[in-house]
Amino acid sequence: MLGLVLAGEAVYALPFHVTRFFRSSVLETFGLTNTELGTAQAIYGVIAMLAYFPGGPLADRFSARKLLAVSLWTTAAGGLYMSTLPGPRGAILVWGFFGITTILLFWAALIRATREWGDSETQGRAYGLLEAGRGVLAAVLASIGAAAFALLFPEGFASASFADKKQAVRLVIHGYTLVTALAGVYVWFALKDGAANEQRSEHWDPHRESVWAHVRQVLKLPAVWLISGVVICAYVGYKGFDNYSLYAVQGFGLDDVEAARITAIGAWMRPVAALAAGLLGDRFLVSRMTVLCFCALLFSQVIFALLTPQPSLEWVLLVNILIGSSAAFGLRGLYYALLEESRVPVVVTGTAVGLISVLGYTPDIFVSYIGGVLLDSAPGLQGHQYYFWFIAAFAAIGVVISLALVWLLKRETQANPAMDSSRTPR
Repeated sequence: MLGLVLAGEAVYALPFHVTRFFRSSVLETFGLTNTELGTAQAIYGVIAMLAYFPGGPLADRFSARKLLAVSLWTTAAGGLYMSTLPGPRGAILVWGFFGITTILLFWAALIRATREWGDSETQGRAYGLLEAGRGVLAAVLASIGAAAFALLFPEGFASASFADKKQAVRLVIHGYTLVTALAGVYVWFALKDGAANEQRSEHWDPHRESVWAHVRQVLKLPAVWLISGVVICAYVGYKGFDNYSLYAVQGFGLDDVEAARITAIGAWMRPVAALAAGLLGDRFLVSRMTVLCFCALLFSQVIFALLTPQPSLEWVLLVNILIGSSAAFGLRGLYYALLEESRVPVVVTGTAVGLISVLGYTPDIFVSYIGGVLLDSAPGLQGHQYYFWFIAAFAAIGVVISLALVWLLKRETQANPAMDSSRTPR
């Protein structure tokens, strides 16, 4: 699990952490507008969407150790180019490259390995631990980065020279690159090619069962389509976290160091919320906890959309970031545990994850781009309010879809009561 945790977060540090925690600094030093950065991240989303599905069958047939390690090392190689602080065209190239390295060999292998780590009654714990551990690593790295900025710029980021700002951003990128490469080394030695590979060979004969047989089996499962909808809406909420630091700067007038510090505090909710949601999901049903998390996410985004920032309300900013972060991170600790509650066969886990991910992570294509357009077309507070309403709309849709999933699973349980003791709250 430690190997899965390190791999699962380190691989996304370069494409996501750098802009999530230091967005304003990246925009300035890379020479990008919000729309240009959103476009580069949209390219990542398009390429990732194309890579998710073929990655599923690969995960069902090959060693997670090799797939994860190669993915980490190639992503670290991309970090070396990223540290040159390329302009708009270079940003498109590097984020497009990350779309291949972080998805094709990585994502479905990670989810399948996590499902195999837990048993049928502790899937919430398995995915909660994965997301909680990833959250700890993300928060530690974000806190180190924020502390480095504070040490480098004791009088504030705004007063520093442009050359010093570029050097600071390069330092952050080099740090994330090193962590990514070392995570690949750890995974190579920590994960074993044992029982999981034997289980694959027992379940799959290339002459008896084709890739398309798995695909057809997965396509016929209504729960897979509903889980895809849950992931779409949850991931939009998670992507909304990327905007908090810029909102703190432009809405509340905080400087980059203060904004990085406050979002790092929000990031520390990830391990707490993900593990708590996973454990409660095992206790009271994952599908029900999913509904609750979407309701909390909707509440937080509506508050942000209606709030008029002023210095006396900075505590509201922090509290609401904690609420929204807890809801989004809780959902990330839950939605793949729905595979077990929905009785998706283990042998097609990778293929199911591939299909769910193709649909579920489409927000990588449009959220950053739409956010950039909204912020650039209505500069200042109004653009941020539009963005929060946009996130709130998806949270409301998530409530509806997760309620539909609860209804579907309840109906299946009533029709086949003997098949599902794991869905009974304990």
